[in-house]
Amino acid sequence: MAVPRIETRDAWVEFPIFDAKTRSLKKAFLGKAGGAIGRNDSNVVVIEALRDITMSLELGDRVGLVGHNGAGKSTLLRLLSGIYEPTRGSATVTGRVAPVFDLGVGMDPEISGYENIIIRGLFLGQTRKQMLAKVDEIAEFTELGDYLSMPLRTYSTGMRVRLAMGVVTSIDPEILLLDEGIGAVDADFLKKAQSRLQSLVERSGILVFASHSNEFLARLCKTAMWIDHGTVKMTGGIEDVVRAYEGEDAARHVREVLDEHRGDWSATDEPSR
Repeated sequence: MAVPRIETRDAWVEFPIFDAKTRSLKKAFLGKAGGAIGRNDSNVVVIEALRDITMSLELGDRVGLVGHNGAGKSTLLRLLSGIYEPTRGSATVTGRVAPVFDLGVGMDPEISGYENIIIRGLFLGQTRKQMLAKVDEIAEFTELGDYLSMPLRTYSTGMRVRLAMGVVTSIDPEILLLDEGIGAVDADFLKKAQSRLQSLVERSGILVFASHSNEFLARLCKTAMWIDHGTVKMTGGIEDVVRAYEGEDAARHVREVLDEHRGDWSATDEPSR
């Protein structure tokens, strides 16, 4: 079996714009966030969503993506998942990819929660047999009880998130691509889910995680990459990158989380007496 690996070299993602009115609106928007306006080799006006992205990730790498809304973090995840192809350069991904961009993707409102567990698992690259073996454990985690036998359309938003989170955190990915929407759950349930999310990350071969939560990044990742207007502005340790992006106060908080996290691991690793 091939070892999981991600390799991009001078990768660009560009979206052509043919309508003048759309172009003017996009230009106004992109002045505040997003990529840049340019022209491709055919002289067509394009939005340069990603430019010159070069990265190499191997088994064990955990990278956190930071940057403002529209900076290109989600576009990079979609490039790595194969949703987008590079318009220039190359992107090679070896291994089974589990893209987790939207907790609701791959779920059907007309079928039951139990059936959606299977469907969502298939969407994430699991087999039906694998998901059937996990149904009871996922059901217990969600605490949805008899609602699991009811159509998804009868669920509240919070209930849907519980179901989706239960499925997402049950998989065994070689390459895990997480977008910041994974954290959009109520605080009490998120606290309960954190240990499962940590376990999911540990089971994955490679993690690329886009989030605005520095605490999440510090707990789940080893390094960070700052994306700004479609380009890589900085890569390095999480504390250093956050300091450059957000300032000393944010970096201090990251350092506290990292120290706490290291302390938790040290306590876990101590031999029993």
